[in-house]
Amino acid sequence: GVPEYLHLLAAAACSELVVAGLNPTRRGEALARDAALADCAVVLTDADHAPLLDGLDPGVAVVDVDSPEWTALLERHAGAGLPDPADVPVGPDDLVALVFTSGTSGDPKAVRITQSKIAVPGRMLAERFGIGADDCVYSAMPLFHSNAVMVAWPIALFSGCSIAVRRRFSASGWLDDVRRYRCTFANYVGAPLSYVLATVENDDDADNPMRVVYGNEAPPDVRREFARRFGVTVVDGFGSSEGGVSVTRTPDTPESALGPLPAGVRVVDPATGAECPRAEFSADGALANADEAVGEMVADGPGLFAGYYNDPAADASRLRDGRFWSGDLAYVDADGYVYFAGRSGGWMRVDGENLAAAPIERVLRRHPDVAEVGVYAVPAEVVRGPGAIGDDVAAAVVPRVGADAAALAAGFAAGFAAGFGEFLAEQADLGPKQWPSLLRVTTDLPRTASFKFRARDLTSLGAEPAGDRVFLRAAGATVFEAHSPG
Repeated sequence: GVPEYLHLLAAAACSELVVAGLNPTRRGEALARDAALADCAVVLTDADHAPLLDGLDPGVAVVDVDSPEWTALLERHAGAGLPDPADVPVGPDDLVALVFTSGTSGDPKAVRITQSKIAVPGRMLAERFGIGADDCVYSAMPLFHSNAVMVAWPIALFSGCSIAVRRRFSASGWLDDVRRYRCTFANYVGAPLSYVLATVENDDDADNPMRVVYGNEAPPDVRREFARRFGVTVVDGFGSSEGGVSVTRTPDTPESALGPLPAGVRVVDPATGAECPRAEFSADGALANADEAVGEMVADGPGLFAGYYNDPAADASRLRDGRFWSGDLAYVDADGYVYFAGRSGGWMRVDGENLAAAPIERVLRRHPDVAEVGVYAVPAEVVRGPGAIGDDVAAAVVPRVGADAAALAAGFAAGFAAGFGEFLAEQADLGPKQWPSLLRVTTDLPRTASFKFRARDLTSLGAEPAGDRVFLRAAGATVFEAHSPG
């Protein structure tokens, strides 16, 4: 995150320019592909990221904002006033930015961000959380991602408050930044709250000006502990870069649910388009009818979705029969609360039954020694041998203690795995088919630049350790045995 990026967004908002944020974790031809897809007329970079363009020919001018050339360009406009709004030829449906999706299931797509997709959430969130001119927004999420562009920046714009932008997220620097800049609101997506909680706790952590932390995909136990430790309100919403479906959490929402299912949104069977029946739960709280109840969240119309840029096939896939197909799996309880169940590409077909990753992850996070967990599919033949059909459940965990290579090598992973089966057996709401057959104990989960779990990286490894400790569980067994390929 650099100030120049926000300056460019502001310029685009009052002109006919469009800003496309390129993901610096992309490399080589993948990065060139993104620039070409966005029809970039000029590529702006800084000294830190300029080497990423070495050997590439984007076909357009490249300007380094740390260079004398950029300084000279700015000096030509020193003292220039703001344009008269009456002279600005833009409206609410005009394009202002392109935000690339995280690319968790393939090449990123460029989401069209219109003026209204920034203005509407900015006003709504500023009013919802009482953000005024005396507040300060803390933005440490990547500015090329929708969470920063549609949550942090527009709140500051609407309220007229300050915004503190960090070049890169730092768990150890989070509290120091909040205190130094008197920040009162912060945004997040994915794992950052867990990373902050992993730092050493001090007695005065709650002595800070932060009031509200808002984002998505933080587990319930992480939200609860973060609120306690730092004396803040943590609000976890649900939405996507596309903007077709959003869910607002209410005070009475069950801890594991996203919130009430919004009007005009249904959970449907992707194969038939029929609405799924309400979820049923066993006496132990386990989802008893997952095959029937889990479906895709679909909205009656496009909502704020303005399409993808230069990708008509993706548009056609997302908008079918006049409805917006979110790609997000979910189920709805008898009271109308919706629960996230994973991405549509993340279905696991285990012994003829469809399983979703998110409900399993929620159970595994209860383990007192688990800091992070990601559930994903591996081909059944990885665990059961050649000829096995379908998938098996795999789980990658980062322990709260011993989360470094030395500790794993010293035997912590083996001790952890030895007790994992006993833990699973104690979870009454974990069905037998939901038990992981492969356990990967690791120091870090693969994530996108926006902190989303990249399951396909681990699926492709199968049972290869790749520096981790891998344990396998035979069908019907409760013990995980160390796996050594050879």
